[in-house]
Amino acid sequence: MPLSIITISRQYASGGSAIAKQLADRLGWTIVDHEFVDRVAQRVGLPPDEVAQREERVASLIERLANTLAVSSPELFFAAGDLTPETTRSSDDLVRMTEAVIQEATELGNVVLVGRGAQAYLAHSDNTLHVRIVAPREARIRTAAQRLGVGEKEAERTVDRRDHERKDYVHTHYQRDWDDSSNYHLVVNSALMSYEGAADLIVGAAKRIFKPLL
Repeated sequence: MPLSIITISRQYASGGSAIAKQLADRLGWTIVDHEFVDRVAQRVGLPPDEVAQREERVASLIERLANTLAVSSPELFFAAGDLTPETTRSSDDLVRMTEAVIQEATELGNVVLVGRGAQAYLAHSDNTLHVRIVAPREARIRTAAQRLGVGEKEAERTVDRRDHERKDYVHTHYQRDWDDSSNYHLVVNSALMSYEGAADLIVGAAKRIFKPLL
């Protein structure tokens, strides 16, 4: 049976991760997001506060993804070039390891992938629904300030920096425009509805696209 995959690309503080979790819960699918990676990181002894600050930045994911593969799938780790966790890694090494993690997840089927350039890596894959979660910048700044417990100016810098990092990652390694809505099957503005409403829209789209499979 063909495998079904949903990728979630999200602007920072748009609620993408929370929406993805609701989506996975409703469909009964596996979700691969920061919570999953955090659990792996904790198993290999990375400080929780350090893990919490890491996003799609190339340099920041090196140790985390290397350890993920070393712990959970050694065969994939060595297939990525006989690297070891102690080896100095280039950005290209990291991308290959990231893609190995994504590929391993997709082989399970019925999975929701959050971030990590999955929508770019799987751009031409069959049975895949690419979703982008957006919200007005002002709304995301307010959300980030509340979430991080910081002032508006610092929240503004964080929102812009995180968005830039995500955009740069996709452009650098896949030559795709992270902001281009034509790269997605569905774009959802989370500020216009509740997270539950956003999940409803995506579930509806998934049921239409994956109808023979759900």
